[in-house]
Amino acid sequence: MAVLAAALGAAGALPASAASSHGPRDAVRKDVERLVTDAKFPAALAATVGRDGRARDYTAGVADVRTKGKVPVDGRVRAGSNTKTFTATVVLQLVGEGKVDLDAPVEKYLPELLRGDGIDGRDIKVRQLLQHTSGLPEYTVHILKDVFGKARHTYYQPRDLLDIALKHKADFAPGDGWAYSNTNYVVAGLLIEKVTGRPLAEQLTERVIDRVGLRDTYFPGVGDEGIRGPHPRAYDAVRPGARLTDVTRIDPSWGWAAGQLISTPGDLNRFFSALLDGKLLKPAQLAQMRTTVKVPDGFSQVKGVRYGLGLIRTPLSCGGAMWGHGGSIPGYYTYPGVTEDGRAATVAVTANREPTKDAFAKADALVDAQLCRK
Repeated sequence: MAVLAAALGAAGALPASAASSHGPRDAVRKDVERLVTDAKFPAALAATVGRDGRARDYTAGVADVRTKGKVPVDGRVRAGSNTKTFTATVVLQLVGEGKVDLDAPVEKYLPELLRGDGIDGRDIKVRQLLQHTSGLPEYTVHILKDVFGKARHTYYQPRDLLDIALKHKADFAPGDGWAYSNTNYVVAGLLIEKVTGRPLAEQLTERVIDRVGLRDTYFPGVGDEGIRGPHPRAYDAVRPGARLTDVTRIDPSWGWAAGQLISTPGDLNRFFSALLDGKLLKPAQLAQMRTTVKVPDGFSQVKGVRYGLGLIRTPLSCGGAMWGHGGSIPGYYTYPGVTEDGRAATVAVTANREPTKDAFAKADALVDAQLCRK
């Protein structure tokens, strides 16, 4: 369950209302509007970088279904599993610094941490954490109902999350399969803290966020349940057509290194583009990150998706591929993609359970369409 389970921006962005009503910009604007009128998301935001290198922003819907307030241009949202790419980037930086070996057992850095039914840290490689080939069981499936409800304001220590996972049997022996598991990235976060001797939030901030100038991206502190700065509110409905519940205020600690970040569509474009441009990793480590494995059918709505080290390669309908990740966390769904030649698109919507059938497919299609436009 990719619960926390997706990027080049620049100054001079235009809101949808200020964009020209001609050509590609008008097409993107209409696509964003359809996510509200047809897919029924309360709000939709998109940030794009076209073949001309210009960054543009679009919005539709309302930021607050009660007050009908305007959606902030490039507003902040919970980025969910896009956090995994940030975490993987820091691990790979440590590899480049000679402090971590991708093919060393996790036991080397976190002795005696991973023990359970079919689980042994002496058999799991660091690479397998980032690649989701460790076999570690998923913790979120055991708390998901609670974090949407009675545990929405519960603070979880990272070790709490790991303990939930370790009560369950391994999905498979390390290297013998592929299964998306947020547990892998909790362990990766603990590895970062052990190797650096510093908090994960500090490392993500200094090594990634500040390095490439992501002004609207941050890792919420302990007890920080709100979203700082301009943002559309987050909503959830138990089923399509059901009453919307405002879930903007949550304790996101249950996502931690796997999904706690707050960002904007524009910043996600900037991050993924900087990553692919080699501004965050040395060539050898970027090549490792981009070395992908096949994932099972059903992980994505797009055929041919492959997973690297915290980075997803998705085929485009027009040929070629985009790189990104994706994120889903109560109230928000985000989907970014960047191409080798500098095009970028990220969409964010303010619900992470579909308000209508195929609503997320429509959001994903917007990104594909923008990256494929001539």
